[in-house]
Amino acid sequence: MSDDAAGSATAEKGLQGSAADVASFDEEHKGAIRRLQGFLHKYPTSIPFIVLLIGVLIFSFAAGPKFFAILNLSLVLQQVTIIGVLGIAQTLIILTAGIDLSVGAIMILSSIVMGRLAVVAGVPPEISFLLGLATGFVCGLINGVLVAMVKLPPFIVTLGTWSMYGAMIIFISRSETLRQQDVQAVAPLLQWLGSSFKIRLPEGMGTAIITFGSILMILLAFGAWYVLNRTAFGRHVYATGDDPESARLAGINTRNVLIATYTIAGVICAIAGWVTIGRIGAVSPLAGQNANLDAITAVVIGGTSLFGGRGSIVGTLIGALIVGVFRNGLALAGVDVLWQEFAVGGLIIVAVTIDQWIRKISA
Repeated sequence: MSDDAAGSATAEKGLQGSAADVASFDEEHKGAIRRLQGFLHKYPTSIPFIVLLIGVLIFSFAAGPKFFAILNLSLVLQQVTIIGVLGIAQTLIILTAGIDLSVGAIMILSSIVMGRLAVVAGVPPEISFLLGLATGFVCGLINGVLVAMVKLPPFIVTLGTWSMYGAMIIFISRSETLRQQDVQAVAPLLQWLGSSFKIRLPEGMGTAIITFGSILMILLAFGAWYVLNRTAFGRHVYATGDDPESARLAGINTRNVLIATYTIAGVICAIAGWVTIGRIGAVSPLAGQNANLDAITAVVIGGTSLFGGRGSIVGTLIGALIVGVFRNGLALAGVDVLWQEFAVGGLIIVAVTIDQWIRKISA
């Protein structure tokens, strides 16, 4: 072998040995914090699950045995149904790196259309229900077209449509609430999701009361999970939110993905309007005034990144349960409503802080 060849071989071995040494050094000296960061990045749903467990433990001491009463836990599930359904719609939007400030307004507007047509105009309840869903479809489509085709920022678009849909709520409802008795007499279909059934647990554990609205929330969540994790459209949603330019270069029609996502979210908001009527029994323009903020809270606490491309429906449902558990536990502990809202706001800040910290690993 010539001197040049021998020198090249020796240098090559030295480089390989150096590379191996460097790789081994990085792996062996990776700190516990860094490993935790990597774990949470890989399994983002674990964060809200841990927060939920901590909340349950805290309130088991603060509120006492009444917190774990089956009837109380059933009440928590009923209370988070509207938040959960709206959260599913908001999750789809945020996964595309957008946000929809109008989900609450779409929900109320759709419920007003359903109720007014059935009770005041005398339209058959089945037709009124479908027209309510169509209202959500149109509202979502308008949002999607403005974001995807006009290229306006989602925050500005939905802030504007939130105000527009709010004005339509006042115009159509005339600021009147349709009483529970009137709705029940003419359109019991609209109240059906408020119906419940009992599940008798083993002796000493009590009876759980489950509403059909809660069952629908779970079915919607499963459907959304399946679409996001088992279909091409779901992968396109994640890709569009993670890096829209790369997604476009990969052949994904990001414009159609955005329009479809906002439209589907609008229909889900209309379904949330149906759930709202079932929950309160009446049709009110004042129902769900905080639903929009609560939905965003559930999504963010549930681990979905506000920067898009990362999150899950399961996390959103856990986030909704966290909001319900904290509010219920604080109420049982005798904490004023003002401080309940303060606690939920703090949860949002903590959740976004953790998300920012986890995202550093991808950088």
